[in-house]
Amino acid sequence: MTPAAAIVARLRALRNERNIAGMRRFGITSSREQLGISVATLREIARPFRRDHALATELWATGILEAMILATVIEDPAQVTRGQMERWVRDCDNWALTDACAFLFDRTAFAEDKARAWSARRPEFVKRCGYALMAGLAIHRKELPDEAFLRLLPLIHRGAGDERNFVKKAVNWALRQIGKRNPRLRRAASAEARRIARLATPAARWIARDALRELKKKPGKSRA
Repeated sequence: MTPAAAIVARLRALRNERNIAGMRRFGITSSREQLGISVATLREIARPFRRDHALATELWATGILEAMILATVIEDPAQVTRGQMERWVRDCDNWALTDACAFLFDRTAFAEDKARAWSARRPEFVKRCGYALMAGLAIHRKELPDEAFLRLLPLIHRGAGDERNFVKKAVNWALRQIGKRNPRLRRAASAEARRIARLATPAARWIARDALRELKKKPGKSRA
């Protein structure tokens, strides 16, 4: 049995119908096979296989939701290609898989380019991934200069009118995380939130109000 087949067998043995129902209540629904396995358990399974590009590729190809999330944990960001990013993001059909991809892709050399491109796309989860990538960059890429994030604020403004729930939450997440990096970006993100509020659409008002509320707090860990 190959490592991928062994992992899939282990995942299927952990199938939990109650957890599947719970995931669906939180909006994690998929047209794919879904097993109801927690991210904590997936990370434990991934531990011996880190940075294994070939295994990640095999797991993604199974089409099982949890195996695909596991693939994002196992994958080596240094071996991820632009074409792979495009293929994987097109496969995303729920926010959990989308965000798992974003937290892999934000460590690639192409992250900002893809954030820009995807934030302009129409499909809901591709667009969400663009903004989740911005949030991931703000959280994980400590070496990036402020200018990299100032360049993203106009894209956040552009996306603030999208009323779709999973998009507007990602736009808000990106804005908040950029503002949490340091005082300069907090001021810039707060000013952008006030500009977004003037768009006067329900999504924009919610994004602006929620971001300003959090950016007024003391620095700390932000929710997604």
